[in-house]
Amino acid sequence: MSQSDPVPCDAVGRRIACRDEYGTVRFVGEVASAEGIWLGVEWDNPKRGKHNGAHEGVQYFQCSHPTGGSFIRPQKTNFGIDFLTAVKDRYGQEGNQGIQDNQGNPLRWCNKPIEFLGKQDAKVKQRWLNALWVVSVRGSQVSHVSEEEEISNICPDIVELDLCKNLFASWESVAQITRHLRKLESLDLSQNKLTLISNPFLLSDAFANLKALAIQYNGLTWGQVLDYAPMWPVLEQAYLSSNAISVLERPVGVLQTLTLLDLSSNPLAGADQLVHIAYLPRLEQLILSNTGLTSLYFDDIQPDGKTAMFPKLTFLTIDKNPISDFSTVNELNKLRCLEQLKVSVYSLVECEKNPKTVRQLIIAKLGGLKVLNKMEISADERKGAELDYRKRFGKDWLKAGGHHDPGKNNPDKEFCAKHPRYQALIELFGAPEEAEMEHQKLFTLKDQLLDLTIKCPENPDQKLIEKKLPDSMIIQKVRGLLHRLLKVPGAELKLTYISSKMDMEIDMDNDLKPLSYYSIESGDCILVRW
Repeated sequence: MSQSDPVPCDAVGRRIACRDEYGTVRFVGEVASAEGIWLGVEWDNPKRGKHNGAHEGVQYFQCSHPTGGSFIRPQKTNFGIDFLTAVKDRYGQEGNQGIQDNQGNPLRWCNKPIEFLGKQDAKVKQRWLNALWVVSVRGSQVSHVSEEEEISNICPDIVELDLCKNLFASWESVAQITRHLRKLESLDLSQNKLTLISNPFLLSDAFANLKALAIQYNGLTWGQVLDYAPMWPVLEQAYLSSNAISVLERPVGVLQTLTLLDLSSNPLAGADQLVHIAYLPRLEQLILSNTGLTSLYFDDIQPDGKTAMFPKLTFLTIDKNPISDFSTVNELNKLRCLEQLKVSVYSLVECEKNPKTVRQLIIAKLGGLKVLNKMEISADERKGAELDYRKRFGKDWLKAGGHHDPGKNNPDKEFCAKHPRYQALIELFGAPEEAEMEHQKLFTLKDQLLDLTIKCPENPDQKLIEKKLPDSMIIQKVRGLLHRLLKVPGAELKLTYISSKMDMEIDMDNDLKPLSYYSIESGDCILVRW
């Protein structure tokens, strides 16, 4: 705002921007020993502030962080712009600047920017705005609506709306927009600090058809989410990552239509919190990446049974968590419908030393799994993993009370808890014979040798090299080997590899990691450049 602009009468509680920083106005008025009007601002980034709202012993406003506040002059702040102004600026500019997509890039036809010219310019642009169904005014400093009734006339067909990182201060100000977008199904409100009215159900008409909602980086607790939830009567997808959700409560009468819940990068207090969301009747996808979980468990059923929790869950993401043993994998076999899993294989490598082995063990332990870490599990891969698992733990099974005679086959509880699918694999493939178990042990070392092709793509005269390398060989030693073979200083070599299963090139940039760290398999090709 300019130096002559008055401070808005409703400034306290409004969101403001100052350069690249965002904050909330907590105070307007004079400050001791400083002339003129000041705004007391609590910044989203406490490093931007200097104090907690106090000056010379007087507390002018309160901050949640001891250094989150400061005083600034009104003319240095931006109180935001109107929603329709932002839409027109981005999608229907005046003059011959052309029109843009929702990323702000010029729309093109035959590689030329689309422009509206002549007397029909305004009408054509109006028709263009009417046709928009995906709109983004992300980071446009939108704070309010000036002509609320015009929204349904100018852009009535919006289905997806991105309002991320703007200056909305309340759910009411958002509802002033959305209640005129009757086709709206997807809304992103991330990085907005929104206050709530006492009865959120009164705003439910403004979100009547909303199916997907993102509220990320907002500092929300789960209790606040439940308070907001009556506004979203048909919500199916809730993206709530990077908030302050640590303790969960059971949703009662709300969120019952959820099919996807993203709680990633929230500091969950422990696996016991998950029981509170375990009975959402339609939940199919649950994302728990980077939530600090060390384990998962479903204690309502025996190791080889199926839990009543998460009855529809088919997709689970638990990567970037310090889960370091297979007890959690065993627990996941209790889920009735689990088909897709994303998990950090390398957190389990300490148990097995080999990412490929970890993948095989997960597949063998989870009978219904179809996709692991975005890679489909083929019928041959599953059969191989289950046969190897059956042979590998055959001696342990016999020691625990297992027997080739079904009438005498009675392994103890400890073994069954550690290997809950083993009995099912015995029924499927039969008990492992002694010769099989000895054969498995005899060829353990051989199975770890990798048949690799070494290629120099930028030196076509260099012949292909075929080598057998142990998967435990670290990259530094691979460089030394290639130095001797190619007569090129090892430090100058850049190593990548192409998987025989995936058409993509992967860097091998950590000299202290073994080949197994990068999940290299026999048949893969190492590419060498210098």
